Amino acid sequence: MYSGKITDVSGVLVGHAQDYQAMTGVTCVYFPGGAVGGVDVRGGGPGTRETDALEPGRLVEKINAFVLSGGSAFGLDSASGVMQALERKGEGYETGFAKVPIVPAAVLYDLGIGSPKIRPDAAMGAAAFANCSTECAQGIIGAGTGATTGKLARGLRPFKSGIGTASLRLPGGATIGAIVAVNAAGDVYDPHTGELIGGATTPEGKMICAGDALYAANAISGFTGNTTIGVIATDARLNREQTNRLAMLAHDGYARAIRPVHLPVDGDTVFAASTGTCDADFLMICAFAAEVMGRAVANAAYAAREQTARS
Repeated sequence: MYSGKITDVSGVLVGHAQDYQAMTGVTCVYFPGGAVGGVDVRGGGPGTRETDALEPGRLVEKINAFVLSGGSAFGLDSASGVMQALERKGEGYETGFAKVPIVPAAVLYDLGIGSPKIRPDAAMGAAAFANCSTECAQGIIGAGTGATTGKLARGLRPFKSGIGTASLRLPGGATIGAIVAVNAAGDVYDPHTGELIGGATTPEGKMICAGDALYAANAISGFTGNTTIGVIATDARLNREQTNRLAMLAHDGYARAIRPVHLPVDGDTVFAASTGTCDADFLMICAFAAEVMGRAVANAAYAAREQTARS
């Protein structure tokens, strides 16, 4: 597995909450001092909240937290629980009459595993926020509880995936980190070795890549529940335009580790954040965005595989 976690970035905390009976959950990425936020959506079937507020030129400069959730569009309700918890802490955008916490969110589709009638709600979102710390566990947890990959070929068993995280300390002192819930229709590959680490499995137990299976069977599965959602963060001081560019570049990390990616049945989304505690060369930050996200995607597969082997 690759080293580091997103909470190595100064000013970033992560909390998870999940229901292992229903196989769904929530991951909250919290910025106690606020952060400049950005977003880039590439998949054809996204489920998101407050993404428009992250575009350059919008009124609100800083966000308080991001929420990644299972439950398809139902799971967007989990962000309300995070908002309520932040309001009780007195955090949010000051409007003159109330502070309004800014909590963009994205969801993945996991209703086909566990119970489709139990979805992340405001209570689970509040629990994820309450669990926020620098620990940042990965694997079958939080928004990755019901995540799977390798779902393109009909008749094969998907790979159990989850949450992955990684970080890099860059020349000059800045840190960049990522966390991602990998629920792709495609397969997961190690971005450096090219090894297939999260593909569909044949009845005989052999892992096989989607391309080979599709050519052999000439049959693609229907909509089975997908979407990879993640956050990339840095302590480098960035403005709104730069943070949105960072989110855009992080999608190249998806492409390095997920094949195919950004399909019509994927709602692939990346949030980005700058906590702004140090100065750094923006070009250097951009150069490593795809690297750290690709490592985090791979770690989701590695960590889930280790947990599955132990159970």
